[in-house]
Amino acid sequence: MKTSHSPVAPPLVRHEQAQGVRRWIPGLAILDQYDRNLFFSDLSAGLVLTALLVPVGMGYAEATGLLAIYGLYATVVALLAYAIFGPSRTLVIGPDSALVALIVASVAPLADGDPGRAAVLAAALAMISGTFCILAGIARLGFITDLLSKPIRYGYLNGIALTLLVSQLPKVFGFSVKSGSFLQDVTGLVNGIREGKINWVACAIGFACLVMIFGCKRWAPRMPGVLFAVVGGTLAVALFDLATWTQIAVVGVLPQGLPAFSIPSITAAEFSTLCADAVAIALVSIADMSVLSRIYAMRGNYYVDDNQEIIALGIANMATGLFHGFSVTSSSSRTPVALAAGARTQVTGVVGAVSIALLLVFAPKLMQHVPVASLGAIVISASWGVIEIAEVRRLYSLRRGEFVLSSVCFLGVVLLGVIQGIFVAVGLSLLVFIWRAWRPYYAVLGRVEGMKGYHDITRHPEARLISGLVLFRWDAPLFFANAEMFRDQVLRSISNAPTPTRWIVVAAEPVTDVDITAADVLAELDEELFHAGIELCFAEMKGRVKDHLKTYGLFTKISAEHFFPTIGQAVDRYVEVNEVDWVDWEDTRKGNR
Repeated sequence: MKTSHSPVAPPLVRHEQAQGVRRWIPGLAILDQYDRNLFFSDLSAGLVLTALLVPVGMGYAEATGLLAIYGLYATVVALLAYAIFGPSRTLVIGPDSALVALIVASVAPLADGDPGRAAVLAAALAMISGTFCILAGIARLGFITDLLSKPIRYGYLNGIALTLLVSQLPKVFGFSVKSGSFLQDVTGLVNGIREGKINWVACAIGFACLVMIFGCKRWAPRMPGVLFAVVGGTLAVALFDLATWTQIAVVGVLPQGLPAFSIPSITAAEFSTLCADAVAIALVSIADMSVLSRIYAMRGNYYVDDNQEIIALGIANMATGLFHGFSVTSSSSRTPVALAAGARTQVTGVVGAVSIALLLVFAPKLMQHVPVASLGAIVISASWGVIEIAEVRRLYSLRRGEFVLSSVCFLGVVLLGVIQGIFVAVGLSLLVFIWRAWRPYYAVLGRVEGMKGYHDITRHPEARLISGLVLFRWDAPLFFANAEMFRDQVLRSISNAPTPTRWIVVAAEPVTDVDITAADVLAELDEELFHAGIELCFAEMKGRVKDHLKTYGLFTKISAEHFFPTIGQAVDRYVEVNEVDWVDWEDTRKGNR
C-alpha cells in the first residue's frame, strides 16, 4: 500500500534537459514553468533577503577598503547576472568574507591609499578572475577544486577568517590602521589601543552589535540579528547626533543612482600583478561555490552542472567589474536566509537587486547615519562563522597528519599573506596527492582459516602461505613516480619470504593504470626475476590495463599464461605445477626472530 505525502510543487525544468540558448541561459528555462504562486514566494523572500543584503554588502565593501556604495553595486549586478546565467535555483551570490582578505591583499599595495584607484583595481581584479572562471568552465575544469581537500580548505579558511577578523577590530574600536599583512594589522591594533585611540562610543556600538548578532544566532536563529544591529546602531547615531559630537565614523550619504558602465583602466604592470591574485580568488570562489551548489541542489532534488556554475560565476564577476563592483562568490550565510524565507527560484535574487536599486535611486540618504563600527561588527560575525574549530579538532583526534597539513596552510595564510597562503594550500594539496600515490599501501597476502579470499599477513599473523609463492598486492596505479618503489617492494617481499620464491603473483585489481615508465620497470623486473629463477605473474588485472600492456608489448613478453582472472586460479595453477604445501606464516615469522 502506498503512503501519501504532502503535496510538493512540480520541479522546474532541469537545465541539463534544456537545449540551445536555454542550456546556456538557465534563467530562461526556469521562466518556462514560472507561475503566480512561485512569484509571491520569491517576492516575499526577496524582500526579507534585501534587509540582509544591504548592510552585509556595505560591510564587505568597507572591509576591502572601498566605499560602502561599491558593495551595493556588486550585490545588485551579481544577483542579476547570476539569475540569468546561474543553474542553481536558490543560491545567493554577492560579496563574501572568503574573498575580502584576498581583495585587500591584491588591491591595497597597488592603490597606495587612494580610494578611487582602489575601486578601479578591485573592479579590474573582478573582471580578470571572472575571465579565469569562464575559461575554466568552458574547458570543463570544474574538477580542479577537488584538489583542495577538506583539511586544506579548513586551513586557508581559518587563516582568512582570522586575518579578516583582526583587520575589522580597529573599526569596532573606533579608529583605523593602514591595511597590510596580518602581523601589521595586529601591530596597528595593539599600538592604537596603547596610544588611546579608542572611541568609546563607537566601541560601545560595535560590541553591542556583536552581542545582538551572536545573541540572535544563539537564542533566536530565525530573527535577523544583523538587521537589528544595524538599525539599532543607526538610530542611536541619528537620534543623538553621535557623528557630530563623538566623531564616530559613519557611512554618509550614498551616491544617488545606479552604477554606470565603465571598463577599468589599469597599466600592464598592474594587470600582471593582479593576474596571479585573480587565480587565487577564482580558485577560492569556485571551491566555495561548487560545495554550496551541490548541497542545495541535493536538497532541492535537482541537478547542477558544475562547469555551467563556474561560467555563471565568471559572468557575474565580469559584470560587477564593468559596473564598479568587486569580486563576488556564493554566500553560505545569505542563501539559507533566502531559503528560510521561502525562496523558490532566482527571482528572489532579482527582487533583492531591484529593491537595492530602488533604494539607491529614491532613498540614498537612508544609509547616512549607519556607523562604520556596526559594519565592522557584521564582518567580524561573518568571519567567526567561517572558522572551523570543531572540524580541526576532529582532524587532530582522527588524522594527525591531515591536522598538520591544515595547520601549515593556516600559518601560511597568516604569516606569509592571504594570496601566498592560497598557493601554499594548492601546493600542499598536490604534494599530498603525489606523496600518497608515490608511497601507496602494499601487502603480502595469505589464507586465513574461516575467511574467504586472501588477506594481509601483517594484519593477520595467523595467515598461512604456500611454500615458494608470494602473493603481493599494490594499492595504486603504477606510474613514473612510484614504479621504482614497486620494484623495490616486490624484491623486498621476495627476500622476506619464509621459503625460496618460485612465483610471485601481483594481485593487480587495485592497479588502475600503467604508464610507459612503469611498463619499462616491469619489463626490467621480469628480466631480473627470470634470471633468478622466479616467475612474475598477475591476477585480477583490469582489461583496460591489460590493453595498455599489449600496446607496450609487455603482455607478450611476460606471456599470456602468467595472467590469471583471479588470485585463486593463480594459486591453484602454482600448486598444480609445483606440488607444494602450505606454510604457517606465524610460526615461520617467530622462527626468523
